Amino acid sequence: QVQLVESGGDLVQPGESLTISCAASGTIFSINDMGWYRQAPGKQRDLVAYITSGGDTYLVDSVKGRFSITRDYHKNMMFLQMNSLKPEDTAVYYCKAEVVLDESTWWRAETYWGQGTQVTVSS
Repeated sequence: QVQLVESGGDLVQPGESLTISCAASGTIFSINDMGWYRQAPGKQRDLVAYITSGGDTYLVDSVKGRFSITRDYHKNMMFLQMNSLKPEDTAVYYCKAEVVLDESTWWRAETYWGQGTQVTVSS
């Protein structure tokens, strides 16, 4: 199967920067879109950013200009560089990937989630 493991979450002060990572491993033929979601206490899980297999990116308005999303296609990793962090960015950040498991089923991608990494922005 496939495992997604996030890392890099931490407690930081407002205005500081942080990079979180997601590593995919297991039975992987290819990965289509990958994305970052976040869930604050008492709130739903929301999209933050995604990046396609071709490198196209999308970020929600609240993080544009502050966050950037990248991928290392050879290592099956994804990163979220977060600058000028605000207290409202505090949440558990989850990695999501659309994974093609085998070449013979190239048209079918399975959705996988990581377990999340906590980012806390507080003075």
